[in-house]
Amino acid sequence: MKKIIFIIVFFFSFQQLYSEDKMILELKSGKVEIELYNDVAPNHVKRFKKLAQEGKYNGVVFHRVIEGFMAQTGDVKFGNSKSKDFNLNLAGTGGSDLPDLKAEFSDIPHDRGVLSAARSSDPNSANSQFFICFEPAPHLDRQYSVFGKVIKGMEFVDMIKKGDGPNGSVKDPDLIISLK
Repeated sequence: MKKIIFIIVFFFSFQQLYSEDKMILELKSGKVEIELYNDVAPNHVKRFKKLAQEGKYNGVVFHRVIEGFMAQTGDVKFGNSKSKDFNLNLAGTGGSDLPDLKAEFSDIPHDRGVLSAARSSDPNSANSQFFICFEPAPHLDRQYSVFGKVIKGMEFVDMIKKGDGPNGSVKDPDLIISLK
């Protein structure tokens, strides 16, 4: 009987640890655990998970990284270093073959470790790109769709190679090894 109880407790603990709303972002410096906010931005979470499950983010570069602000990635069209369409000069201008997403703004602040959907000036233009905040960015609050947060391994995000100039373009950028 004790074995059965142990197995049940272990199963539910394991399931809780690796629920559908947690993902692992593998970087060259280590693994980053991300909690997704399905209740806040369900369409953004669904898209993020779909592209990750299809392996679309694997090999995608961090094309725009600004010290003290954020690291941007997720251009699965031009930013995937494993793709025939890879073009570092165009990285940041592409997305997936799926339609753009309607904004899902919330009151969750853009604090350190927050994942938010990158977009153009059109609030309803998010597609596959996202960014992770290095520091709080209150000027983005209620302007971009927050859909998750780093809950473990932020020190590895801090190690992502930073870009140059005002737009943070990165030469020889770091990339997503895997996202599961």
